Amino acid sequence: MLHAEDRTSRDRVRHSTAPNVNREIDRQTNSNIRRYANSSEEVINRRIEELDREWDIERALEANASALALTGLLLGLTVNRKWLALPTVVLSFLLQHSLQGWCPPLPLLRRLGVRTRGEIDREKYELKALLEGR
Repeated sequence: MLHAEDRTSRDRVRHSTAPNVNREIDRQTNSNIRRYANSSEEVINRRIEELDREWDIERALEANASALALTGLLLGLTVNRKWLALPTVVLSFLLQHSLQGWCPPLPLLRRLGVRTRGEIDREKYELKALLEGR
């Protein structure tokens, strides 16, 4: 079964992620929703605030790419010019991700459980629906 987000161009990440990894992320999200289903309003609201602060895959990729590119640039300017290859590689990965929704670090981050904004929002809005249904 496809999630609604799978049909949008905004979330190509799920299409580029191994199905078993998507299933594990979905399983964990569903488990989170079930765990909070009988919690107090205060506890659910606290979880919603946590979800608002959770880094999605885009932010994680951008932050890591920026850190690596800056490191390569600084090392290239101060240690050895060969380090200038690092920002070139990292930025090409970032461009590839923006065009295709995939880049080499993506599978690792997804296996670590880094979710898309849509996956985070699904949990958030299901928790909000639980609150409204009370």
